[in-house]
Parts: sequence; structure tokens; C-alpha cells
Amino acid sequence: MSAEDLQRELDRVEAKRARGLDESRPAAVDKQHARGKLTARERVTALVDAGTFVETGALIEPARETAFTEDLDAPGDGVVTGIGDIDGRAASVVSFDFTIYGGSNGKHGGQKHARVTHAALEHGHPLVLLLEGGGHRIQDGLDSRHFAAAGNHPGQLGTFAAMARMSGWVPMCAAMLGAGFAGPTNFAGMCDFVVMTKSSTMGIAGPALVKAATGQSLTNEELGGPDVQATQFGLADLAVDDDDAALAAIRRFLSYFPANAQQPLPITPCDDPADRGPDELLDLVPTNSRKGYDVRKVIELVADTGSTMELKPLHARNLVTTLARLDGRPVGFLANNPGHLAGMLDAKACDKGAHFIALCDAFGLPIVSLIDVPGFLIGPGAERTALGRRSAKLIFELGNATVPRAAIVLRKGYGLGYFAMAGGRAFDADLSVAWPGAEICAMNVEGAVDVAYRNDYLSAADPQARREELIAVFKNQRDALRGAEAYGIDDVIDPRHTRRRLIATFNRCAARKQALFPPRFRSINPM
Repeated sequence: MSAEDLQRELDRVEAKRARGLDESRPAAVDKQHARGKLTARERVTALVDAGTFVETGALIEPARETAFTEDLDAPGDGVVTGIGDIDGRAASVVSFDFTIYGGSNGKHGGQKHARVTHAALEHGHPLVLLLEGGGHRIQDGLDSRHFAAAGNHPGQLGTFAAMARMSGWVPMCAAMLGAGFAGPTNFAGMCDFVVMTKSSTMGIAGPALVKAATGQSLTNEELGGPDVQATQFGLADLAVDDDDAALAAIRRFLSYFPANAQQPLPITPCDDPADRGPDELLDLVPTNSRKGYDVRKVIELVADTGSTMELKPLHARNLVTTLARLDGRPVGFLANNPGHLAGMLDAKACDKGAHFIALCDAFGLPIVSLIDVPGFLIGPGAERTALGRRSAKLIFELGNATVPRAAIVLRKGYGLGYFAMAGGRAFDADLSVAWPGAEICAMNVEGAVDVAYRNDYLSAADPQARREELIAVFKNQRDALRGAEAYGIDDVIDPRHTRRRLIATFNRCAARKQALFPPRFRSINPM
């Protein structure tokens, strides 16, 4: 081939590539910007390190083998895919283009998505999905020649199957950046971290399909806006204002995790003294156990300054799940929040805590449990949420975790809730301590006396005086010092020493406990 012929072919290729670039579609780009959103390519540029993105499949055209698809104009088949660096580490990126048939995905677009997903699985690097659109393109799907294979070639691992195998191997993140019904919601549900913008939605079906199937007229927001998904259901970990904030959240989330489960934790330089012990910790937790406080403040004072990132802050607020660093080491904080439901564990909190423990354990982050729990929520309402099974999920994940663990009783450690927060020797924590004034016992003393000693005090000459006498006796037996005397916990510590004790503990611990599991193929989560 002559130089001129080569140049002609290259020009032809670049002309084809240019059809999918933003510069070639100014009207579509302006419309996307008018909605307050970035384009699919702008999102990729904002996410990855400058100059590192290598696109694959830019020259693809949609399949034209089904009825009424011959006139489809979908450069790249409506999705931008490739691999780029995020803070110097490779990641597979899939960005759906809403300006092309509403971000719907055709046959070849699905193949592009599958290819970079398999690259993440094979090479062990994160997968990031930037989602906006209606899922599978209907025009392509109304033909069994296309749809019967479920988007895959014979012998090829499907995208959903690949994501299932990637779970716990590489971090998977999704940003829902607009309407994202059907496939995008399922993709997000498979991910470890999901962030939504305030104008985005998630759900299995959008308003048009819901109307057709049920006759109900609902808005996008009513079906699955951030107020629903980030607050009520917890499918989203964060709700943020706009695209830029969502992409920044993904970058921050990934900074706490290794590229895959076989890599060491990304420990960062830290100039925050390991022995820093702020006096503010001394009176942060009220001695009156009926008073609430913000346990997030405890985490912020103990962790490296400015290192915290709370997940699901609007969902199940009685349990706080926060990523942070201790002397530069990523860790996960699991903490009861007395400011909501008195810190009791309900079904949603158990689901939230179980997922967080699994996330930390999968990628090697030590877990710090800050305990101030009056127990599990009780009553018929709690039972109707399947709390018995969902509480078992929290206990199950603790029992299967192999990372180092620390448990600190800040104020109350009552009943099975104390076990489920890894208190004492329940799950062989590498550090098990309490703050002065902490109370550890089977349940609220007044309730215990009324259940176990009712006949005793009712038969007394002065029932009320006898009841108060019994309460006083048992209240004097629940202090942390007695627990340490019997070696139920390791120590009672000055709150100001919490940070240094945690850092020293994790510095001496192996990255994983060599747990003695039987020769099983897998465990069965109590769903």
C-alpha cells in the first residue's frame, strides 16, 4: 500500500470515528448540557487521569439485522467503552450515551460493554459504569435471533455472570446520572458502590412500562429517585448534586481499595500523629445513656484528619458505615448511632452492616466496631421485616470475615446486639476494649428485673422498694471494669488513647486471619 493509499484509509477511519465525537454532534451536546449534564465522553474525561483513556469499539455501528433497524443512526452503538487510569491505576470504564437513542444499548454496544468487563475480570482492575439510559434497545430486542443469546456469544461468560464472579475480586462502581431503568439498575445493583445525582432515577421499569402493565401513572422520581433509593431502600450509597460530584465520589471511593483482592491496601503517607488524643473525646459521649450524640464525631476524631467517607448516610441511620484511614491505612468503621432509634439494630441496619462488612473483608480493610447498642428492635413491626433472618446476615458476615477487627464499647453493649457488633469475644476481635463508664449486660436492667424477678418483688412487703433494690444491685454489676476483670474484654481505656490503640493493633496483625473453615465450596448467606 502506498503512503497515499494508507493516508486515505486512515482518513476514512478517522472520519468514521469522528461521527461519535461530541464535536460532530453539537446539537445533541447542547441539549445534554441544557439538562445540566455532561456528555458520555465528558464524563470519561472527568473520571480518568488526563491522556490515559484508550477507547475500544469507537468504530462500531448498530446491528441492522432485525426489522425496522435499518435506519438507526447510533455511532459506537450508544456507549463509550475503554480502559483508563484513575489515580494511576487501570480501570475499565463504560459510559452510556443518552444523546443516542436515550442511552439504550444495542447488540454491539452490549458486546463492547462485555469486552471491557471481561478485561477487568481477567486482569484484576476496577470496573466503573457511568449509567444513563433505558437499558436494552427495544428495536434490537424484538427478534429472538438477537435476544435469545441474552447478549452473549456461545462459550462467552455473560456480563452479569462476569460481574457476579468479579464480586469480591475487583471493586465495581456505578454512577446513575439520569434515568436508569431496567438494565442500568441491575448493573448498579451488582456494584459495590452506587452514587446517584439528584436528577437521576433507578428502577426495574420506567413510567411508560409501569403505566402499560399496571395502569398506574407515576413519575420517575416516585418510582426510584434519590429520595427513594438512597434513603428508603439503600440501593444507592450516596446522593449528590451533579455529574462532577458523582465522578469525584467514585474516585474517592476507589482510593480506599486495592485494584483487586490479591493486592495490598493502598496505604498513603500520613502526617497525623498516631498518638494524637483529643480531649474532646472525654465528654463527647454523654454519661446519661438516654441522651443521643453524633457518633460520626467520634470517628472523625479517631481517624486520620479529613479521611472519612460515609456510605449510605441517609439509609438506616441507626448504623453508621464509614470508610476512613488510620495512619494512612484504609479501614472500615461500623458504629451504632444513638441519635437515631437509640442505635438499635433493625432489619435495614443489619442489611447495611452486613454488606459493609463483606465489602471491607473482600478487599482487606480492617474493621472497627464502635458499640453503643441497646439491642435489636423488638415487636410485631420488627418481626414483619424478617428481622430474625436479616439480623443473621450481620452475624453471618462477621463470622466469615478474615480481616483484623477491633471492638470498642463506647457506652452500651446490651444483649445479642452486643454480639452482633463483635463485642467481647463473640468474633475473636484482635482488640476488644471499652471506654470508662460503659455498660455491658444481657439487656436493659429495669426490663430484666420485671421479667426475671417479678414474683420476687411482688411478694415482698414493699414491692416497689424491693424492685428498686434489685435494679440497683444489677446496675452495679454491668460496668466495663467487671467485664475486664473476668477477661471478657481486653482492657478499659482512656478514650484519648483509642486512636493509638487501633493503629498499634492493626500494625501488628496479619492482613488475614488463617481461619479454620471446613472444606466447603461456598457459604450460604441467610438472604
